[in-house]
Amino acid sequence: MWKKRIAALIVLIIGSALGFFVFKSEPRGGQVPTKPAILTNYFQNHQMPFKLGLDLSGGTHLVYEADVTEMDSGDVDDAMQVLRDVVERRVSGQAVSGVLGVLEPVIQVKQGGIGAAGSHQLIVDLPGVTDIEKAIATIGKTPTLDFRLKDDTIPEPAIVVSADGTVNLGDIDPYQQFVTTGLTGRYLESAQVQFDPNTGAPNVGLNFNKEGADLFAEITKNNIGKTLAIFLDGVPISAPTIQSEITGGQAVITGTFTPQEAKVLASSLSYGALPVPIELVSSELIGASLGASAVQAGLFAAIVGFLAIAGFLIFWYRLPGLIAAIALAIYVAITLTVFKLLNVTLSAAAIAGFIISIGVAVDANVLIFERIKEELRSGRGVADAISAGFGRAWFSIRDSNFSALITAFILFFLFDTSFIRGFALTLILGVLISLISAVLVTRLFLRAIAPSKTSRVLSFLFGSGFTSARSQVANQSK
Repeated sequence: MWKKRIAALIVLIIGSALGFFVFKSEPRGGQVPTKPAILTNYFQNHQMPFKLGLDLSGGTHLVYEADVTEMDSGDVDDAMQVLRDVVERRVSGQAVSGVLGVLEPVIQVKQGGIGAAGSHQLIVDLPGVTDIEKAIATIGKTPTLDFRLKDDTIPEPAIVVSADGTVNLGDIDPYQQFVTTGLTGRYLESAQVQFDPNTGAPNVGLNFNKEGADLFAEITKNNIGKTLAIFLDGVPISAPTIQSEITGGQAVITGTFTPQEAKVLASSLSYGALPVPIELVSSELIGASLGASAVQAGLFAAIVGFLAIAGFLIFWYRLPGLIAAIALAIYVAITLTVFKLLNVTLSAAAIAGFIISIGVAVDANVLIFERIKEELRSGRGVADAISAGFGRAWFSIRDSNFSALITAFILFFLFDTSFIRGFALTLILGVLISLISAVLVTRLFLRAIAPSKTSRVLSFLFGSGFTSARSQVANQSK
């Protein structure tokens, strides 16, 4: 018995410590304590605020449209996913965090047609980013890399040099004189600054992944003697002649770069060259005032709801209800700690998933207590009724929780919308933690206080509704 009580005390201390961590690690408007304290100073230097979604914290909402007209229909879906990954790496990289601050982008692909038909959009949400111009500039300077072969069927443009030295190519776009090879920035693995050993001029070395290396080798093998131009954002920056097949997946971009320009280009390409061109079609700055009011309203509703549930449990189930309320508080502390440590984005939908998981946790406790009531009515003692009640309730709890988990997993894996996935993720975490809270924590606490003998006071404390445990047994025997 003492071992169970010590274990229950340890769990209670851990739960209280987690609740203290959640409370103290959350920023509170930059308030400075009047008296120095070791823990207070520590948490001021190690704050870990909840990561709020765009609908709660405000930020920048950008919509880009991808130009996939030159792609095969079968490659569009893959290219859009690569585009999403590249932009996510770009805005999450260290080079960007110095401009936009630390951020957690939410980037989605929205396809309006089948294959290459219809509109293909990239939706970029940057929570907490209020400088929309910097956000647009940061994403917009991500280069589009394209390797194109000279089309010999198109005549050379008539080059006219004016008196001031300006070159006029007429109406012919040099980009249209080259045909696509399919080798773009989507196959790029890394880029780094190099220096020509003969001239010392800076250039940029490219390393392709395996698929890109095979494609590059095939292009150079089948087009020896032809010009392979490297276009960056539609502008030719290098146009070497293919001398032989190039294997190993390495290429070099040469040009009139300064060392700093080569460094910037290599950094940009390393964080991701866009596989397809994109154009900004919509931008919106979402204010945080609505989000702040929603957070305050949600916090107030959560406190009122928790107190109402705890009050009902204590009123109807008495001492077991009090134990359930304590276990529920520990559940909330554990769940919020997990949200902080895993950096879960809390949107309004995600908070809704968390609230539903609290209902699942309460439902598990109600099932347990109702089974305990049935055992008490059958004439068992309190300790035996607790053990038997948990055993009988476990299968119902398992089935209901597994049903909720199956639904949540379906939502998480079949839908790409961030709000639906956020709802599903918090529901999954909440249900899993509620199993620990209801089955282990509540059970441990009840066993720690379970009496070996039944008295009138204990009969009242372990009764429910308007009857005591003893009267329930007596009524059952009649």
